Formats: sequence, C-alpha cells, structure tokens
Amino acid sequence: MPAIYPTISPMNTTNVDPAELAKFSELAHRWWDVNSEFRPLHQINPLRLDWIQTLASLKDKQVLDVGCGGGILSDAMARAGAHVTGIDLATKSLKVAQLHALETQTPNVSYREVSAEALAAEKPASFDVVTCMEMLEHVPDPASVVRACATLVKPGGWVFFSTLNRNPKSFVFAILGAEYILNLLPKGTHEYAKFIRPSELAGFCREAGLQTQASRGLQYNPLTQRYWLDANTRVNYMLATQREV
Repeated sequence: MPAIYPTISPMNTTNVDPAELAKFSELAHRWWDVNSEFRPLHQINPLRLDWIQTLASLKDKQVLDVGCGGGILSDAMARAGAHVTGIDLATKSLKVAQLHALETQTPNVSYREVSAEALAAEKPASFDVVTCMEMLEHVPDPASVVRACATLVKPGGWVFFSTLNRNPKSFVFAILGAEYILNLLPKGTHEYAKFIRPSELAGFCREAGLQTQASRGLQYNPLTQRYWLDANTRVNYMLATQREV
C-alpha cells in the first residue's frame, strides 16, 4: 500500500509571526558570535547533535533543518557527514548561514528561504532526517509545522523537535531566569503562552503519523554554566519521533 501523507493546505504556507522574524533578523549578524545572545545555542549544540546521532545515523543521509536560523545545527550536521538543507523565513539569518558555510568551507550544506509547509508541498518524503529545534514556540500554528515535517520525512525516517514546556517552572527558568536575571537571552525572546507541553507536542505528532520514540530534557546550572541532558522535561525538552512506514 502506498504511503499516505498529511495534507498540506496552501494557506498554511504563511504560518509565520512577523514580529518573530523581525526579532531574529535584528540579531542576525551575531549568530556565530559565541559570546553573543546565541551563546546558549552554541553551548547546547553538541548535546543536541550527539543525541540525534545516538538514534539516527547522519552520515550520507538527506537531512532537513527546519527553522535553521544562522545555521548552527545545520553546519554541525553537515560536518558530521550529512547532506543538509536548512530552511528559514528570516532572510538576514539565512544570509549569515550561507556566508558562514562559505567562509568555513562547510561541505554539503545549502539554505533556502521557504516555509516547512511550502517545501512539504514541493518535496514530500524527501528526507531521511528532519530537525525542528527551538522553532515551534515561535510560530502561530506549531501543529502545522509538525504536519509539514511528517510529510517531508521518508517513511521510517526520524523527526526531531525541541521546544519549551508550559508550566510555572518553565516560566520561572526560561523567562524570568534566562531573560531577566541571568541575561542568557534577550528580553522578549519567548512568550509563555506559546510554550508547548510534551503531551501536546506528542498529540500533534500522532495526528501527523509520527510515533514518539524518545525524549530528553535539557538542564542548566548557572553556577557552573554547564548544560546537560537527562529525563526531566519540565523546562526545555527534545522529542524524537519516527514516521510510520
């Protein structure tokens, strides 16, 4: 029986918050400054990459990075041997990603300014692995992005998500702590109402034909300035899913 993919409505190709695009565009030139507002992403990137590779081999695989920003994860996956396409709707961020790849001669990575929904209509079942990290909490309709990711991945392929849980602890840690006390992130980076509970994200995935296989929480010690992964998903968390065959 041929695989059946979720339907992508053309109107969903505009699933974007202009304020979010403007916010990240203003910071675009600082994506690859490891001491900038993006320092946390640089610090957690090896953890994200290692966890992805424990579940899905990247070498010689076709990989899509949805909401790639300045290309921090895209670049790392390409250097791990994957053939990576990074997509985003922030023009300035993509230009930074392209310039960095050119300057550092990163192999097998390319970038496109296109939404996940539009690319899903264009290239269904085209990727072995799809990543969508720290992006769902910045769009008006996260379920639409999940459906697009499910459409883009090949049957049996892996889709990885990361986002923020919605509960009092995540508000204290991710907004008050990270943005206003420790100044790890610019004020206004996150909106609490857009945070997504793991059960909600798992529900989006089930409806899109993705089966949850594993989850990990991301922790941070402000005294040692160290990040690590564990089973606690109360604040930042990642979800690994597989497309039904």
